[in-house]
Amino acid sequence: MDFLVNFWYIVPILIFIASGFFIVKQQTIAVVERLGKFTKDYGAGFQFKIPIIDKVVGRISLRIQQLDVIVETKTKDDVFVHLKISVQFQIQRNHVYNAFYKLQNPHEQITAFIFDVVRAEVPKMKLDDVFVKKDEVAVAIQRELKEAMLDYGYDIVKALVTDIDPDENVKIAMNRINAAEREKTAAQHEGDAQRILIVERAKAEAESKRLQGRGIADQRREIARGLEESMVILNRAGINSQEASALIIVTQHYDTLQSIGSKSGSNLILLPNNPNAASNMLTDVVSGMVAANRISEASNNNKKLEE
Repeated sequence: MDFLVNFWYIVPILIFIASGFFIVKQQTIAVVERLGKFTKDYGAGFQFKIPIIDKVVGRISLRIQQLDVIVETKTKDDVFVHLKISVQFQIQRNHVYNAFYKLQNPHEQITAFIFDVVRAEVPKMKLDDVFVKKDEVAVAIQRELKEAMLDYGYDIVKALVTDIDPDENVKIAMNRINAAEREKTAAQHEGDAQRILIVERAKAEAESKRLQGRGIADQRREIARGLEESMVILNRAGINSQEASALIIVTQHYDTLQSIGSKSGSNLILLPNNPNAASNMLTDVVSGMVAANRISEASNNNKKLEE
């Protein structure tokens, strides 16, 4: 019976003592007040406080936290933009008291400083400069926040401008300008390519004409050489120059007819083709050449008499 009485006395005492034990997680600080007054902050682990008298009034994380804020402001060229600012901050271990008791709502305080800095910096820049110099805006935010929040136990680790979003109509206009610039550049490159193509084609054509002219000259030179050799051979055979020339012309005439006849679709003018055609042609050519020589000799004699 005495044992039961003692048990009922001991159990409440054990429960009372056990209520003083509490656990604090890693990277967390527990703030304890004694009868409404700050007494101590406890780090990670298994901790003990005086039951009823001491009370855990809050817990503060020492991890790096991030606050995202969207700020609407106007640029120097009167364009409204939305900037998304990401601020990474951390509570300093030695300033837990200031972080817990000096600020009612730290997120609102940080947000107010961000708005103040952004609306002081961005209106000095044009829209294009905001995109180019967004890192300068982030540095200004970090500098101002670090100086302002340090007294409250908050260390500003990093400030980032993660997004710049102009008005929809402005974005459409910017895309049109960009597209027009790209089309202009493409047209310039296309024009340069066409010009180069024309120049190269002209050079190729000129080179072709030059080589063609050289080929024609070589061909005529070889023809003249062949005719000269033919004349020598015919003279040796007892045929005079006029007859030899006439014979060569007639031969070339029949070679031409043969060449024309070997190709389909050729237009051919037929000359008299009776059995005596070749003989008559040869006679006519020789007579023509003899007459031409007589006319040339008579002209030369007249010039000599006049002199």
